[in-house]
Amino acid sequence: MTTHPNESDERTERTDEHDDAESGEPTAADEEGAAAAADDEPEIVDGRTIEHLLTDHERDIAATAKGTDATAAKRPTLDLPRLELGRRDFMKAGAVAGAMGSLAGCTSILADEDGEDDGGAAASGDHTVPPGEHDEYYGFLSGGHTGEIRVVGLPSMRELMRIPVFQAESARGFGHDARTSELLEEAGGYTWGDTHHPRVSQTDNDYDGRWLFVNDKANGRMARVDLKYFETDAITNVPNCQGVHGACMQLPDTQLVFGVGEFRVPMPNDGRDVDDPDEYGSVLTAIDPETMDIEWQVQVDGNMDNGDGGKEGRWFFATGYNSEEGVTEAEMTRSDRDYVKAFDIPAIWDAVENGDYEEISGVPVVDGRKESSLNQGDRPIVRYVATPKSPHGISVTPDGKYAIASGKLDPSCTVIGVEEIAEVDDPQDAILGQPRIGMGPLHTAYDDRGHAYTTCFIDSVVVKWDYEEAVEAEAGSEEPVIERHDVHYNPGHLIAAESYTASPQGDYLISLNKLSKDRFLPVGPIHPENDQLFYIGDDDAGMQLIKDKPSYPEPHDASVVHKDKIEPAKTWDPDDYELDFVEEGDESFERVDENTVEIEMWARRNEFAFPEVELREGDEVTIRISNVETTSDVIHSLAIPEYDINLALAPQDTREVTFTADEPGVFWAYCAYFCSALHLEMRSRILVQPDE
Repeated sequence: MTTHPNESDERTERTDEHDDAESGEPTAADEEGAAAAADDEPEIVDGRTIEHLLTDHERDIAATAKGTDATAAKRPTLDLPRLELGRRDFMKAGAVAGAMGSLAGCTSILADEDGEDDGGAAASGDHTVPPGEHDEYYGFLSGGHTGEIRVVGLPSMRELMRIPVFQAESARGFGHDARTSELLEEAGGYTWGDTHHPRVSQTDNDYDGRWLFVNDKANGRMARVDLKYFETDAITNVPNCQGVHGACMQLPDTQLVFGVGEFRVPMPNDGRDVDDPDEYGSVLTAIDPETMDIEWQVQVDGNMDNGDGGKEGRWFFATGYNSEEGVTEAEMTRSDRDYVKAFDIPAIWDAVENGDYEEISGVPVVDGRKESSLNQGDRPIVRYVATPKSPHGISVTPDGKYAIASGKLDPSCTVIGVEEIAEVDDPQDAILGQPRIGMGPLHTAYDDRGHAYTTCFIDSVVVKWDYEEAVEAEAGSEEPVIERHDVHYNPGHLIAAESYTASPQGDYLISLNKLSKDRFLPVGPIHPENDQLFYIGDDDAGMQLIKDKPSYPEPHDASVVHKDKIEPAKTWDPDDYELDFVEEGDESFERVDENTVEIEMWARRNEFAFPEVELREGDEVTIRISNVETTSDVIHSLAIPEYDINLALAPQDTREVTFTADEPGVFWAYCAYFCSALHLEMRSRILVQPDE
């Protein structure tokens, strides 16, 4: 067994560290900097220091170009041509012309005369986002059966990132390192998921940017994404149901996360009652957002579909279908009505605390069916509100006054009074309005001016209507309808900016259309879907279609959050994970026993800690590797061909993997992220000696 740490004559390079200081010759900038240091006065340009004017990227480079003490001694000085840079010129926003200094590629700082943000594209009436400028919003779109979350910027609709949730993904290394592969394995070991409803956590009915929760309709799971790192950090298997469809929260402070169970199955589904659909059930599942443990479930009649929480914390609403509890299409569509279920959360907690439940699969299951004794008293735990057949989406208005269910098979939306549902003896008396919207209403979003926007799948339109007028109008009236706008084609979900909070922004809306037909270049029989962005901030001008965005199938719901409410990290904080960070100089190779090897190593631009590692056939090898870079966006990876290993490492991140060296030969471990001019030379030779 031999290891070969990098020697001082190894050829290494950092692309950003060949500045004037390495030449040994003082430059004008050096002299000027020394004079400034002597005066102890930072240079001021337009009332701000030069450091203030530098971009994050430029500050990162300046901070890391010097390297570390551990690597400085073994880094040779490369005799490369020296580029002398003059002092940067910076322009204020609104300047049409002017020199940018001698450094090409520097961008201007777009600000008003006071150095403040100009208020964004919507305020100016210009919905374009110039190259290099940032969007106003994050859009978190479900990926459907790709099992991911897609992050786009609004209003540009540029795709910024994909967050793998229920599937392994190589670019981010999700499912390839020990922690995330164990996460997926413990969550059932499935190869895919079907994400539908991403919801961002809230505090006081406003997005707090901490977490995003999303369901897996295919395999009955709920997941949590840490929005500091845009990485999935927890997945919960939900027992006693199949097909967790809706994913919503108890508000105002994300006290619980709810998974709306869709498919009815025996409880538990262990082979019993397979031929007796009368014994099947569907459940609403309450999950603790901090631990992702299941608190309780409520069994209901029929299937459930979508859901949303009231703003005050008492009620959770879910649409339902198949009140007939059939198992075929004909059986499931005999009746002319179905139900919205209104769950009284405090009353359910009381039932659990009083022991009024049955434990099934280790979970307290409360009986919320219509004939349950818990629904016969003065305070039923679930109220069943009859609606036209098969309501689909349901959402609570920003003011918390109404829960609006979309008819799907009926051209109306049903407006349910949230306060009224607690006061009336007959739940039907809580229906305050039922306007006629159009053919196939599916989902409803809101602006900040009392307007609802509902997709109509059959009509291929988004309908804008006034929900207060709907309360005043007669049932079936079209008077509350303000406008209809064609979409292309057959919309499912839609989302307006911050529509799920108490304070929608009222400017942008996305219609997530199921079909694109002729809108884009043909790409074979499977077409992209079409996400269409509207500006809705001018009621006089009406809804304005801004752009189409082809979308890989198949997104469903989305959440749109203002950029100021999300604070992603630029590098990892080693205190946020359990593995010990491997500093430069702390690398090690240890043969623990005859067939066990533990390697601790680091990666930085151009090199791994060990350029060569020698193993024996049959060794069980655990590698822990840290990216020691402190510069943002300098990503490394450890890819080992023919061993199916690909660890992605953001700056200051540490990952671990264990594999068996069961194939003798030479294996070139390499960095799969292009990180520097000597990227191709960044490799480590792994020698697996045959077992003699």
